[in-house]
Amino acid sequence: MFEKLRQIEERSRELARLLADPAVASQPSEYTRLRKEHAEISTIVGRFEEYRTVLNRLAEARHILAEEGDRELHELAELEVDELTTRQAALDAELRQLLLPKDPYDDKNAFIEIRAGAGGDEAGLFAADLARMYTKYAERRKWKVEVMDSSPTGVGGFKEIVCFVQGRGAWSRLKFERGVHRVQRVPATESSGRIHTSTVTVAILAEAEDVDIRVEDKDVRVDVYRASGPGGQGVNTTDSAVRLTHIPTGLVVTCQDERSQIKNRSKAMRVLKARLLERAQDEQAAAIAADRKSQVGTGERSERIRTYNFPQSRVTDHRIGLTLHRLPAILEGDLDELIDALTAADRAERLEHVAP
Repeated sequence: MFEKLRQIEERSRELARLLADPAVASQPSEYTRLRKEHAEISTIVGRFEEYRTVLNRLAEARHILAEEGDRELHELAELEVDELTTRQAALDAELRQLLLPKDPYDDKNAFIEIRAGAGGDEAGLFAADLARMYTKYAERRKWKVEVMDSSPTGVGGFKEIVCFVQGRGAWSRLKFERGVHRVQRVPATESSGRIHTSTVTVAILAEAEDVDIRVEDKDVRVDVYRASGPGGQGVNTTDSAVRLTHIPTGLVVTCQDERSQIKNRSKAMRVLKARLLERAQDEQAAAIAADRKSQVGTGERSERIRTYNFPQSRVTDHRIGLTLHRLPAILEGDLDELIDALTAADRAERLEHVAP
């Protein structure tokens, strides 16, 4: 850990020199990039300086205790050793957390893809419940939500719905929601009161920018067709729906929520780039740690991550063994306790891999 901290300290000095260079200052994009990097590591450098100061003071206090001398001075030194030892432990823990690699996509916007799984109409209804839950959560955090595409069912649910969530840190807060969500409840159509179990799949994708993913026109086949399902006058009478097929990967994205073919194509391209970015992320993660299974989810769509039990008003996240008995509040978007616990579990696991 100390070698890493010394490297960061040296990098901070190098960045300070570069930022003072007029040649660098004349390149706005490069200057902004370096200034951001310098700001990100300045907290680590500051804590490391404090850590070394604490170690030096601790050594001095222990030296006083080792010598024969004034009793009152010894008592003061003992107090200082106790205080400094506590501060050393706190700084050590903080530095380990600061050294954790930051997810480069944490500040990005996110796409939420919700698809009904097993359970027929009941799965579609729960897909709608989850879409509302995430929308409510976004509202609590002052994020904007835009529906990119949806396939409604005839009973008020969704076969599939794709939303774009715009707000700082959207990806970092939502990324642990990906996986299979299971619901246990008595459907409104069930006359015998029997509890049904249904599943819904949630995928969370970081928004891809051009610097992240470049899509060549020659690699995308564009098909237009007439939109289906509910929609205003004109939606179902013109070829406004768009289907994009990424030829190299076979990924297909459709969008039909807008009356304008141009708007549908723009939305579909944003979703396609996000899916290509997710694919690249998964491939990179597999290459770096093929044998490491994360405690808080791998993003595999087959993974059952959470159960919503309506009869017991219970929500259980199976990855960390957390059970909360306040289902109605959670469905109203009160997700912070769940998300904070998942984030803490992820941080704790990654800390195990930080060298002492």
